[in-house]
Amino acid sequence: MGSIKNLGLVIKSDEIFSKEDYGKPISERLSEILRRNASKNDYANIAIRSNVSFSTIRDVVYRTNSLTKANAQAISLLIHAAFENAIAYKLRSEGDILFLEGFLKV
Repeated sequence: MGSIKNLGLVIKSDEIFSKEDYGKPISERLSEILRRNASKNDYANIAIRSNVSFSTIRDVVYRTNSLTKANAQAISLLIHAAFENAIAYKLRSEGDILFLEGFLKV
């Protein structure tokens, strides 16, 4: 879906996560939302940008690895990518509804 490269965007993980968030898995809800709205391409692009491995990002998202200071920046970038993707999905869905509605009107 969306691309976050070349935006010059600065995501501050210390403003997203609190001290209490580190050392344990992310919440089930965040995990579910990230899995639904972030693609493998998003994981790969963020791994390159953040120097955190694809597998570490995946493991944090799937709650088999804990959030740490070392991987928090990557997860923060993934949250941003998922947010952008969710907006794109919503807009696409609204357009699809309007298009399909035209077929169903009698």
